[in-house]
Amino acid sequence: MFVHIVADHHDKISELRQLFGLQYCVTSSLLNSGNRIPQPCDATIVAADLRTEDNIAALKAISANPKMARRRVFVLDQKARLLEARAYALGATHAFFSPVNRGALLAALAESNKSTEISEDVAHGPSGAASAGAAALASMFSAVVSGQQVDIEDGKNAAREIADSVAEDGFSDWLDTVRRHHEGTYQHCLLVTGTAVAFGLNLGLAKLDIERLYSAAMFHDIGKARIPIAVLDKPGRLDAWERAIIETHPAAGYEALTGARGISPEILDAVRHHHEYLDGSGYPDALCAANISDIVRILTISDIFAALIEDRRYKPSMPRAEAYEILRGMRGKLESPLVTAFKEVALNG
Repeated sequence: MFVHIVADHHDKISELRQLFGLQYCVTSSLLNSGNRIPQPCDATIVAADLRTEDNIAALKAISANPKMARRRVFVLDQKARLLEARAYALGATHAFFSPVNRGALLAALAESNKSTEISEDVAHGPSGAASAGAAALASMFSAVVSGQQVDIEDGKNAAREIADSVAEDGFSDWLDTVRRHHEGTYQHCLLVTGTAVAFGLNLGLAKLDIERLYSAAMFHDIGKARIPIAVLDKPGRLDAWERAIIETHPAAGYEALTGARGISPEILDAVRHHHEYLDGSGYPDALCAANISDIVRILTISDIFAALIEDRRYKPSMPRAEAYEILRGMRGKLESPLVTAFKEVALNG
């Protein structure tokens, strides 16, 4: 396997080279030293300070190369949400924090070894839609962290691409693509968006309602940009304080989007209330059935299902049938007719 390392310092190249065995052909170059990546290359590893504008400009130039390896692993200096967002905005398929875990890094590279070259048509299918979605999410998360205005139109356009992909290629292809190429919070948002679209199509919703649904799904977890990564990605059970922190994300997302041009009241409502349950046990406002909109009821089911089946470094994906049984067991919290209608999507979509 041919791996090329791009770094802003010789020490970073040396540290990364030590992680590879003889089965890898590893080359390297310093950022801003021509920025040429040898071809063919199975994967590129980037280790650079993303707080530096010169580095970001150089990496944008590299990312614009259509021949660059599809697998792009970024190793970040600091565990910060803004840096992770910038990495994905620059085309990362995986982002790790230094010091990187050797097993996790090699596992990410092994995925690219299984990949085959894709045609231009496929690039505009699920893979292209997933990449566009991840880039839009990264941009939105970065805006929230920086206190800047979220680009609503960019998020909607990316969600529309996802909707078109799910409608054309099917829900199962979307799940396979996202779980193979994306991870963490962005994987979850992409999975929820695809799940919500598949559910809406199965329900026969009108085009305008589908658009509201996929927009709400795309924006629903934007408040997680304000949650510390150590809490958000904790592999074990959260303690009471950590749980309280996590439960601030719907209100944080609502606050970040309020007043933004192009965001409708229905989408804002869904962002704030996607963790509400019919029996009043949800958060942040403990709403009961009469106050929970249809779009929120659909989004909540999609959100829970996606969380159960997503593939995280510390948690294997749950089989879809098992995840659906958990939904069925949430009687009183979720709308039973909707859960029944979701069965076709969950098991056969």
